Amino acid sequence: MIGVVTRSEGLKMAQEAGLDLVEVSPNAEPPVCKILDNGKYKYEQQKKKAEAKKKQKVIEIKEVQLRPGIDENDFQVKLRAIHRFIDEGNKVKVTMRFRGREVAHHELGMEVLIRIRESINDMAKVENNPKLEGKQMIMVIAPAMK
Repeated sequence: MIGVVTRSEGLKMAQEAGLDLVEVSPNAEPPVCKILDNGKYKYEQQKKKAEAKKKQKVIEIKEVQLRPGIDENDFQVKLRAIHRFIDEGNKVKVTMRFRGREVAHHELGMEVLIRIRESINDMAKVENNPKLEGKQMIMVIAPAMK
């Protein structure tokens, strides 16, 4: 902490120390500067960014596809896959595909999606409720915040 000095004095002091004069806060009155090794400072900032990036979790969207006439055992297999994806911290896109005349009975598909929603209600929340888009119905499930 040297105090308020002129720009030329600051540059002279930095040159004597063999370091750089770096402006830290240009909007302050008077502007705040530090005498330090600029290359080392940039390297430390880069390391901090890399460390922060390493700690963040990337959320993926996994997809599970179903048909309205799904059997009980197949349903349980798909439900276990959904549980596994949610435990890993990923979102799950559940797609109900209709073929042929099944589109006329989309309420059957809605029942299956509601059954899934009720089964995972304790560990996840429904981000997008089931909606019909052409020949498929889509629901998005996200992990519940802890």
